[in-house]
Amino acid sequence: MPKTSQMVASKFLKKEDLTTPVLWTVTGCVQYNVAKEGAEEEHKWCLTFKESEKPLVLNSTNIQLCQIAFQSDDTDHWIGKRLVLYVDPNVSYAGKIVGGIRVRKPKATAPPPPPPPTEEIEDSDIPF
Repeated sequence: MPKTSQMVASKFLKKEDLTTPVLWTVTGCVQYNVAKEGAEEEHKWCLTFKESEKPLVLNSTNIQLCQIAFQSDDTDHWIGKRLVLYVDPNVSYAGKIVGGIRVRKPKATAPPPPPPPTEEIEDSDIPF
């Protein structure tokens, strides 16, 4: 049986869409009309991703987190960069803790270990 949150289709990412953290590539930052059908238009900035058809509606916290993660306030510099999207159960809305999607910079991968040192062998060291 579906949960009630699964019964209402959305063209935007919802916390229920993310069962685990995902690492996605930003393809754009555009404005979409996020108003419900028949309501007055309400445009909000959204991130689009290579890995998802649904954009992420940006709130002020996620905008700031993107700016920190990408070290730029110019959204043109965000294109092609990767973000981790995850569900944070502590996100609040209208004074209530409701949970929501947060973004963060991917953890840095460890650099590969240096190659083992090679000994230089001189011709005089070869016994034949």
